[in-house]
Amino acid sequence: MTALPRRSVLLGTLGAAAAGLVPATPGGEPAAVPRWFAGALRQATTPDPFTLGVASGDPSPDGMVLWTRLAPEPDAEDGRGGMPDRAVEVEWEVAEDERFARVVARGTETATPELAHSVHAEPAGLAPGREYFYRFRTGGHLSPAARTRTAPAAGAAAASLTIATASCAKFGAGHFTAYRGLAADAPDLVLHLGDYFYETDRGEVRDPGPPEPTTLAGYRRTHAHQRSDEDLRAAHAVAPWVVVWDDHEVVNDWEGATTDRRRAAAQAYYEHMPLRRASVPDGPDIQLYRRLSWGSLATFHVLDTRQYRMRGSMLGADQERWLLRGLRDSAAGWDVLAQQVFFAPRRGGKSGTWGEFTGSRERVVRGWTEAGVRNAVVLTGDEHVHHANDIPGDDDSVAGTELVTTSVTSGGDGDGDAKSGGSGSSVWSLDRRGYVLATFTPAQMRADFRTVSRVSEPTATVRTAASFVVPDREPGLNKV
Repeated sequence: MTALPRRSVLLGTLGAAAAGLVPATPGGEPAAVPRWFAGALRQATTPDPFTLGVASGDPSPDGMVLWTRLAPEPDAEDGRGGMPDRAVEVEWEVAEDERFARVVARGTETATPELAHSVHAEPAGLAPGREYFYRFRTGGHLSPAARTRTAPAAGAAAASLTIATASCAKFGAGHFTAYRGLAADAPDLVLHLGDYFYETDRGEVRDPGPPEPTTLAGYRRTHAHQRSDEDLRAAHAVAPWVVVWDDHEVVNDWEGATTDRRRAAAQAYYEHMPLRRASVPDGPDIQLYRRLSWGSLATFHVLDTRQYRMRGSMLGADQERWLLRGLRDSAAGWDVLAQQVFFAPRRGGKSGTWGEFTGSRERVVRGWTEAGVRNAVVLTGDEHVHHANDIPGDDDSVAGTELVTTSVTSGGDGDGDAKSGGSGSSVWSLDRRGYVLATFTPAQMRADFRTVSRVSEPTATVRTAASFVVPDREPGLNKV
């Protein structure tokens, strides 16, 4: 039996009776009921603390982070979610099947009031490249069960990987039908590219929730209100997420982002996201740029384009060096830069994008070109419009691909007009809400731009508006 950190235990195979609540020995005899199962035999006398759902994130070959936050009263004005001012033990378990008949890991975490009774469990020792299910328990309450997975072993071949990208989910601007469609598509991995919520919201379609946050309690309430949406909770439950913020998690364009406000926003962001403990904020600073690998198939370079901006560099000197070094060292079939703002050259467009940091952009493109990166893909949010872009190199040849996901709701229903070509490097664009579904194989990447018919009503439909393929070692989007 292999020891795991945080009082977790690898169980191997464990039979279960009575819906998996009473364990049995391998020989079939009833085992002593452990403390984990004792809670199921008590009737809960307190309100459900799992109102915000569950989530997982940042998968590695032997684990991932499992998240929840205890909040029986998620809209409590003090931001504490109705929890007492004391620590609470929360138990978790991971199983190979959704009935939890084959539990392989379990453990206990201490949820503290200092971190809003959030839980960030990091099971380890799991098998690489496979699907798992997880859940939490505390005080006689059992959380919803959810699906997650581990990454393939380092350097291992992977036949395929399907990801979804999403961004810009303003609660009051419409219904989160895009998240419902994403959950139904059941990707292997979700990358949220920023603007998980909006700090200001007029509520054109739905109740926008709490007023603009400026304090820790305010940001906690805004996060909790966002997670009151069942479609968002379903999207979190279907796959592990890789998250990074943009501006609205703090304040629009970070204008007026005082140290105190950044500190509050960073702490609340960590408390509500499936981030590893390495991302616990240090005052106003939070470590979000990081690297994840999917065997030999893909490497994800997750970038933070907000915290480190400086004259002449979108990423700041340290992050830019980190990125270029990672590109040089990569042997992946697909190197994927997951970031927030429009990357490819274009005429006009929003301010605050890579077009205002042309030297920085050129160094990044030159970096992956000179490193001999096999296939370069940039994933982008922020724009509220779908874009499929070819990224030019120094000699005007195509050096890579940019997939810009539209918003989940921000901008309303949209005009629905598709444009071919147009500004700069754009091959195609569409003003509708939705998300991008991309499938990577050793032979190609296929991108499906998924759109919602409207966000102004809850019964909208989801469809694929356009699809593109990029063959291995042949940069350039091909419409299919």
